[in-house]
Amino acid sequence: MAWNEPGGNRNDNDPWGTGGGRRGNDQGPPDLDEALKKGLDKLNKMLGGKGGKSGGSGGSSGGSAGGFGAILALAAILVVGYVIFQSFYTVDEQERAVVLRFGEYHQTENPGLRFKVPLIDSVTKVRVTNVRTAESSGQMLTQDENLVTVDLQVQYRVGDAEAYVLNVRDSNQALAFATDSAIRHEVGSSTLDDVLTEGRAELAVRVEQRLQMFLREYGTGLELVRVNVESTQPPPAVQDAFREVQRAREDEQRVKEEAETYRNRIVPEARGEAQRMIEEANAYKEEVIERARGETSRFLELLAVYQMSPTVTRERLYLQTVEEVLANSSKILVDTESSGNMMYLPLDRLTQGSLPRSGGSSSGNNQGNVDIQTLTDQVLQELRSRQDTTVRRSR
Repeated sequence: MAWNEPGGNRNDNDPWGTGGGRRGNDQGPPDLDEALKKGLDKLNKMLGGKGGKSGGSGGSSGGSAGGFGAILALAAILVVGYVIFQSFYTVDEQERAVVLRFGEYHQTENPGLRFKVPLIDSVTKVRVTNVRTAESSGQMLTQDENLVTVDLQVQYRVGDAEAYVLNVRDSNQALAFATDSAIRHEVGSSTLDDVLTEGRAELAVRVEQRLQMFLREYGTGLELVRVNVESTQPPPAVQDAFREVQRAREDEQRVKEEAETYRNRIVPEARGEAQRMIEEANAYKEEVIERARGETSRFLELLAVYQMSPTVTRERLYLQTVEEVLANSSKILVDTESSGNMMYLPLDRLTQGSLPRSGGSSSGNNQGNVDIQTLTDQVLQELRSRQDTTVRRSR
């Protein structure tokens, strides 16, 4: 029998189970509107409202009140969660947090998880470890009234977070103004040559000192790391002339260094040579003096002997002189009366003073080799024999 046929219980034959006789497993899915209404009623009771149905317009007004209260409760929960979430914040290792309470400085927080009072405290985080860079460039007058273009680079970091946040509205702009003032003051106190050449490194040091003094007086909370003068150039109209001057100065410096190197090499050598000549002269002086003293002593001793026997002493001196002369002479004396044989003299070896004594003869001729030392010995022996004869006769 069909569920919609007349004569039957239509609610019992409803295949969707929406009728009034639902029991057990025949119960269908809950009504979403009814479930939401029950939830709103419970929330309204929790907030002090009245729940349930009072029929007609009363039930409608009760449902509206319950829905509004639920919305308020949900909004309150969200607000409380947001406030709790905003009460905690984290400070990194590279940061410092400046806390203002009612717009007045309260404290500076170090890295870590921190708490603040919602809607009362305001937190400003500042990076204090990062090195920042600012550049400055411009034309300015030197002390000798010349124009020069200076390019400057400033490296800095935040040293005092409180002063950086509270003392100056824009610390970076204050740094730019202070840098421009410092560089113009120092360039105006220097000549153009100093700024362009040797004095550029010193200029950077002076600018850094003056700029740090300005930043400390202004209370910017910034701390300089380094100031670099990247370039200093004359005006474009005279750059070529200045480059020529610079090259001439470099050549001058190079020639000076070469001359200094030559001087350092020559002067020690000259001093050593002079010292050597002085020492040789002193040695020669001592030698001559000692030789003169020895000759004087020998002459005095010989004089005493000569005074005792003049003739013998004179002959003795004569023989010694002849011996010394003949020993160094290359002349050859030949006694032709002692032998009728023809002698062969090798003159090239006689002059060397190293002839061997030999009396042999060659085939066909009776030739002999004569040593000059042998002849000298014979002459000396003859002179000594005559001296001995003279001494005996004198006695």
